[in-house]
Parts: sequence; C-alpha cells; structure tokens
Amino acid sequence: MRVFSGSLATETNTFAPMPTGVADYRECCYYPAGQHPDTMQMYSGPLWAARQRGVGKNWTLLEGMVASATPGGITTRHAYESLRDELLDDLRAALPVDMVLLGMHGAMVADGYDDCEGDLLTRVREIAGSNAVIGGTLDPHCHLTEAMVSHADVLICWKEYPHTDILERALELVDLCVACKERRVQPVVSVVDTGMISQIHTTREPARSFVDRIRALEGNDGILSISIAHGFPWGDVPGMGTKALVYTEARADPDEKRGHALAQRLADELVSMREALNPPQTGIDDALVQALSAEGRPVVLADGADNSGGGAPGDSTFILRRLFELGIGNACLGPMWDPIAVRLAFVAGEGARLALRVGGKIGPASGAPIDAIWTVKALRADMVMTGLGGTPAPLGDCALIESAGVEVVLTTLRCQAFDIDLFTQLGCNPADRKLVIVKSSQHFYTSYSKIASQIIYVSAPGAVPNDLNTLPFRQIRRPKWPFER
Repeated sequence: MRVFSGSLATETNTFAPMPTGVADYRECCYYPAGQHPDTMQMYSGPLWAARQRGVGKNWTLLEGMVASATPGGITTRHAYESLRDELLDDLRAALPVDMVLLGMHGAMVADGYDDCEGDLLTRVREIAGSNAVIGGTLDPHCHLTEAMVSHADVLICWKEYPHTDILERALELVDLCVACKERRVQPVVSVVDTGMISQIHTTREPARSFVDRIRALEGNDGILSISIAHGFPWGDVPGMGTKALVYTEARADPDEKRGHALAQRLADELVSMREALNPPQTGIDDALVQALSAEGRPVVLADGADNSGGGAPGDSTFILRRLFELGIGNACLGPMWDPIAVRLAFVAGEGARLALRVGGKIGPASGAPIDAIWTVKALRADMVMTGLGGTPAPLGDCALIESAGVEVVLTTLRCQAFDIDLFTQLGCNPADRKLVIVKSSQHFYTSYSKIASQIIYVSAPGAVPNDLNTLPFRQIRRPKWPFER
C-alpha cells in the first residue's frame, strides 16, 4: 500500500497585528519532502503514526513537506500558495497513492482564503482521486467547514486541551483510514453546529467528564469516531463555532439518522453546559491580591490575552508593569518575545547590569515598554522548550533577566509557555517563586499544575482578549452565543 503524508498548519487570529509569512513557517517548523527528523513535530502526528503502523507491513510511506508556523495574523497569499503548492507537488510525485494522511490545524486563514484546509483538501482529492482514502488530524480549535468534511474520508480532532493526545489521535486516524481502505468500514459523517463558541478546558469539569463519555462511546454500536471542534474564537470567518463531528459505520447506520442524532445530543449537551465551560477570569489587580494572600507557592497566573499560541505577539507588559508598580518581587514571567532586548543582553553578557527597554514593541495591545535596570542572569542560544506531547518548541536565543526581584525570560522566537523547562534551562526554578506568570491560555497546565498551589486565569488586555464582544466581527454566522445570549 502506498501511503502519502505531509503537513501544513497554523492557527490564524484574524485580529492579530502581524501577518504570517514564509519566514514564520521556516523558523518554526519546515521540512521539505523526505527530510522530517526522527522526532514528532506538533502537526506531523499522522506521518509519525504512519511510520509506526507501517513497520513490518507491505507499505511504501512517501513523506511530503511538513510545515507549521506559530499562530499569528493572516498568512500572506504568497506564503500559503507557495507552501500549499509544494505539498501538492509532493503528492503528485508520489502518485499513485492508496492513502493520504495530513496534519492540519483547521483554523488557518490566508489572504484570499477563509478556509485554507478546505481549499487544500479539495485540491488533494482532485489529485489523489476518488479511490484514495484521505484522512487528517485537526486541532480542536478549528473551523470545521463543509469543504473540509466533504473532501476527506475521516477527520479526527485532538480531544484534550491541553493537547496531550496528538499521537494517540494520529494512530486512531491511521487505523481508521486503513480500515476504510480495506473496506472493513465505511464511515458516514454527521456534523451539528452548536450555535455557540466556547473555551473547553478538558482539565476541569464539566468538560472532563464530557470527553470521557465520548471516548467510552467510540468503538461501540457502530460509532467509529467522535470529535468536538471547539472552534477558534479569534477567527472572523463564516465557519467559526463549536461543532460536534461523528462518524458511524454505514452498515450500522444505513439511513444516517443515528450518527446525526448522536451529534445533535452531544451538541445539546455542550449548549446546556456552556456557562460552566468557560474558565473563571480575574482582573490583574484582583489576581495579584488573590495570589499574594494564597497559602503555599507558587501561584501560577495565566496571561491568555498575550498568548502567542492564540496569535498574540507575546510582548505585552500589562501584568509586568503592575508587578513593578506594586513592588511585588519573588516572581518570574515568560516567555516575553523581545529579540532586540535579547541581542543587547547577549552583547552585555551574563552578570552584566544594563538599562533595557523590555516588551511593548508591537502595538497598543502590547502596552508600553518597561524601562528598568536589569541584571543578565543567564543566556542560552537556540533553546528548545518541551512542547505538546513532548514535541520540540523552539525559542531561539533566550535571556533570563532580573530587576527588583522579578525574573523575565526573553526569547527571539514567539512561543507560548508549555513546560517549566522554559525557566529551568536558564537556572530559574519556578517552584521556588511566589508568583509565576505564564503567557499561555491553557497549554501550560499539564506541566505547571504539578508545581502550582493555585492557578489563576487573568483577564488582561491583549491581542487574544477574553471578552469577544470587544472584537469587530464581520463574517461569523449570527446569531451565536455569547454575542447573542
């Protein structure tokens, strides 16, 4: 069997101030055909799973381009079309193929393309032909569109948020696609839109139990796969929203009613718990008061509004400024994207004290820069943080700087906080600090919850605001909760 696999992925915040170009893909994750390393990348789960499942079988695995960018603003037309065409050329060179396995995000928007994944899958189907089985994994923060669903045989979203199940879902995808190719199953798809958009943290109730119930349903009574597309709230496209995706076996659901009924029931459950799904948010000053009065250490404050994983620059200073203004020390914060400050820190060297203007570089959503005298405590070139599912998360050159008892990790590459090795690689142990401020919405949780005495989700200004009503949506389908309650 001839199996082709490749990836093209990013998450697009259509309100973010910076465009996403070819350079952003190349500095984050770009491997031409046949050059994927011996380490799974965040969006190469299907390729990695195909490598594992193909061992000892009569498979020819043809590996195409793998490319992804840190979430940001709209991808340029040149970047999308050139990378898309490179992947499609790889597919043409691999023909004929029996299976196509793609790693995608599902919320990629480019200049002229509101639905990049739908466009890509349409073209893949045209090239691979009707007899090829086409499958893909999606980040649950996707816009599950009709074009995506209609041109793929199977789409599987990661179930967990944080996304700790990347490989698990990829293995499921490969197994299901093989079953399709061998005609052991014939999937029937059902999609139901909930009419809402919500943040679904699977580390807390009621989402935890909901996901567990979904997993228990799969594999029984002809139910092949269930995914919940959380949707990406900061993407102003028609397909934005939370949806239920169900695949049933055709022989167990000949009239396609059972799959639709299940998808509708799951959608109704999500609607019924919508108020409880969104995590509680606390303003900056209230969060600091709550953290300082808490027993035990550290208290972790999540600055989701400046989460690079949601397309923010990662250089906002709103929380950092209040630490200085209130005289709060014994704190660490990161990652702060500031290539200029990093360069100056490297020039000065470890142990140096110098005046640095930190953060606040990109625009109003980043706040004003912080001017202070900083001590360069540690430097590390080409630092890599542990990312989701153990995948590498490059940070570039990094500097740990300190002023008035506040330590800040500066990076040259944009990335959100995933693992505590963001700090520990630079000699800072966050477990010893009273406050740990992470620029992340939820992906920090798996690592930082192990050391945190308490976690507070902070409502701060930024490019990924918690209050969606502050954003000028124009293309989303209305009515939609929470815009219309």
